[in-house]
Amino acid sequence: MEDNQTDTKEILTPQTQKAKKFILVAEDDRFYSNIYKTKLSKEGYEVEVANNGDQALKIAKEKTPDLILLDLIMPNKDGFELLKELREDNNLKKVKIIILSNLGQEEDIKRVRVYGVVDYLVKTNISIHTVIDKIKEHLV
Repeated sequence: MEDNQTDTKEILTPQTQKAKKFILVAEDDRFYSNIYKTKLSKEGYEVEVANNGDQALKIAKEKTPDLILLDLIMPNKDGFELLKELREDNNLKKVKIIILSNLGQEEDIKRVRVYGVVDYLVKTNISIHTVIDKIKEHLV
């Protein structure tokens, strides 16, 4: 029986190592957040969803994500405010952030670029597979 436990442990080790990458999805649209959580979990990431900016900030402070997928239009605290607060926090200012929003105006893109986001993706123009590829690219 001990041999089986050892074998299982060895088999799970690579999955456990991959699962160490934690992604916070800050998205109030349940359709999108469920898709991202499901697909990213299947890719081996630890994923948590926040439905508003306040909740996202609380989770980020508690768990320091490796990457945040950030919607800009959310209740309580929008993505612009959240981004500013994340960058003002010494423990979170270097967290990789991908904006994933339906806002695609040049002024919105410029407004968040000053905070060092690693990518800006417009939800309606991009597939979930491309989002996952971008995440993998930035979490190398």
